[in-house]
Amino acid sequence: MVRVELLKHKDGTDQSKNIVLLESGAGRTYVGQSGLIGGNFPNHRSMFIARAGTRTLDAGDSVQLVLDAEQEGVKLTKTYTFKRGEYEIGLSHQVTNGSASPIAPSVYTQLVRDASKLDGDSHFYSTFTGPAIYTDAEKFRKISFEDIDKGKNPAATQTPDGWVAMVQHYFVSAYQPLDKTQHELFTRKIGNGLYAVGAISKMNSIDPGATAKLEGKLYAGPQESAKLELFAPDFDLVKDYGWLTIIAKPIFWLMMQIQKLLSNWGWTIIVLTILIKLAFFPLSAASYRSMAKMKLVTPKMTAIRERYKSDPQQMNAAMMDLYKTEKINPLGGCLPIVVQIPVFIALYWVLLASVEMRHAPWLGWIQDLAAPDPWYILPVVMAASMFVQTKLNPTPPDPIQAKVMMFMPIAFSVMFFFFPAGLVLYWVVNNLLSIAQQWVITKQSTEGKA
Repeated sequence: MVRVELLKHKDGTDQSKNIVLLESGAGRTYVGQSGLIGGNFPNHRSMFIARAGTRTLDAGDSVQLVLDAEQEGVKLTKTYTFKRGEYEIGLSHQVTNGSASPIAPSVYTQLVRDASKLDGDSHFYSTFTGPAIYTDAEKFRKISFEDIDKGKNPAATQTPDGWVAMVQHYFVSAYQPLDKTQHELFTRKIGNGLYAVGAISKMNSIDPGATAKLEGKLYAGPQESAKLELFAPDFDLVKDYGWLTIIAKPIFWLMMQIQKLLSNWGWTIIVLTILIKLAFFPLSAASYRSMAKMKLVTPKMTAIRERYKSDPQQMNAAMMDLYKTEKINPLGGCLPIVVQIPVFIALYWVLLASVEMRHAPWLGWIQDLAAPDPWYILPVVMAASMFVQTKLNPTPPDPIQAKVMMFMPIAFSVMFFFFPAGLVLYWVVNNLLSIAQQWVITKQSTEGKA
């Protein structure tokens, strides 16, 4: 396979064109190859002849492309089966021995790609591009191009199951052997800046005049969870949620349920953020109460630092006495937030990895939640909300630390100018909810103190 164009997905930089997943040209190589090894047999470099037949789905819901190649009496027939609305492609290899001696070939199927970056990739966040291998015994493994260059890629795995894939942001290609025979799954560099991941399946001895067949299937398409789950065991792991997959998958499931009701991914992000905020309301409230107390005693803390600035031990002792007198836990504002961090990081990866939001509109000027805000409205609101949050937090006694805290909204807003709008929308909503909650709790604590 040298070209796969996805008709339902637009190019990342030119939306007048469809995205091309597999292609072979002067600037990019990403192809699927298969053939026979173990003798002078047809391989992916051989000339295959297509049999006459239907080439479109106009007459039904499936169509087959049959290709034949013969070398020294050994005939290889590849049959691709395409189905309407599916990214899964059936692939069978049939070997007919027309020679005078028994043969014992192996079928190889590999995905070959260069290491070039994708058009439109951001410099402000990174997603994985490279091979992946799965077996029941060793589970899911990603192998970077850099590790292959350094010879750190795993040795070829012998297994009766499993699949191989070439992963990139939002999209994936993969191959799964279906026959319960022994397969060798491998990754390797094949020269000229090209990398391969594939499977080699050994066939039994084929007598003269006999025929044998191996079945498999390909996937070439978007990382849509519903499609991935149907293709192969744990194939949805190619949707890269990082080390927080155990948290991210339930979050994505909840997002899907909300989206089914609202039919809009932007409002889905907003509702999901509200639900998560409600779930962590008690922890957030405890944190904001602690910070409110800290803000009230900040003048006393500053006075202690000035009084004992030449005696650190006495300063620490006075600070501890102040904490006991005011009944303040200096870590009380941090610990509840730390507990929530894994959930918010997981949600970040869900929003970043979900192809379902690619070219999905929200409202008005936001017509693609996976692309940066074209008018930069959300990043500006994001910066303003961070500035307000900084003002609500206790002012650090250290002047340098205080300046750093004031500079942070500017630094973060610069990054968010280039982040997908869906991610920025999540942070904006989260910040606005946090500001409202923190303002109410701070006001209550101030009035109670008065």
